[in-house]
Amino acid sequence: MIEKHIVLEDIDPVVFYGVNNTHMQMIKALFPKLRIVARGNVIKVMGDEEELCAFEEAVLALEKHCDKYNSLNEEVILDIVSGNMPKIEKTGDAIVFSVTGKPITPRSENQLKLVHEFEKNDMIFAIGPAGSGKTYTAIALAVRALKNKEIKKIILSRPAVEAGEKLGFLPGDMKEKIDPYLQPLYDALQDMIPAVKLKEYMELNIIQIAPLAFMRGRTLNDAIVILDEAQNTTTQQIKMFLTRMGMNTKMIVTGDMTQIDLPPSQTSGLVQAMKILKDVKGISIVELNKKDIVRHKLVTRIVEAYEKFEEKNKKRQVATGTASTDQKP
Repeated sequence: MIEKHIVLEDIDPVVFYGVNNTHMQMIKALFPKLRIVARGNVIKVMGDEEELCAFEEAVLALEKHCDKYNSLNEEVILDIVSGNMPKIEKTGDAIVFSVTGKPITPRSENQLKLVHEFEKNDMIFAIGPAGSGKTYTAIALAVRALKNKEIKKIILSRPAVEAGEKLGFLPGDMKEKIDPYLQPLYDALQDMIPAVKLKEYMELNIIQIAPLAFMRGRTLNDAIVILDEAQNTTTQQIKMFLTRMGMNTKMIVTGDMTQIDLPPSQTSGLVQAMKILKDVKGISIVELNKKDIVRHKLVTRIVEAYEKFEEKNKKRQVATGTASTDQKP
């Protein structure tokens, strides 16, 4: 009689065990000669050596499936335990799978271009309007790299422009002060990583989310680093951020040129950086547009309406020879 402990390291045990332990009960039924006890992320198994080896091989294969697809079902369990390849629907250009098991794929030509440019370059600028999927796609690429163990950590940042990076007047500790600015990043991560695993990653600093001001002085190695809302960086801030790049690191900088919240007297660091770095080898610029918007159809119409309004204002200013800020349509 041999006893062995198997630790589920890369997945959420809740997904593996199933609702009310249904998956675990099925696995136990498929290995009736073994005594199996599951606690937390540890499975303790006792029995004959040959049977135990077959069980361990099956558990590792199930864990690998769970890690990739964020899901498990009875059909997959039967296929893997019986030594067959599970029948998986074709998922095309899936980057990763959501917590519900659905494939997250590029949903437009430019989103697909962003994926391809990421594979060929170490620094990507993804520029596009609200809803074009630039941040979501960037985070999906980072999660994939982490799952594939190509990197050791994901670092997500954005400037807290509304409070001028001085968050002292807000209530709560530092995390509570900055969370409202970083919530869109949390939302994307929660779509792709099970809650228990995401909490663990954040507690271990494998996934770090911080305002841009916290990047100063760091060298970022073995990481995917994403700077979101980069149009709201100053020229000094974006230079500071880009020069944090270390070994085996890739950076994705996202921004929307139509949503610059800086004071009129300040130049957007993103605008300047794109002009300076556009011909640098290893840097790619991907421009998304209103055709890439994957939110509610009204978002596309809103973007188009604002574009027409701004174009009308520019023509009026040229005609009158003024730099009017008149906001009347």
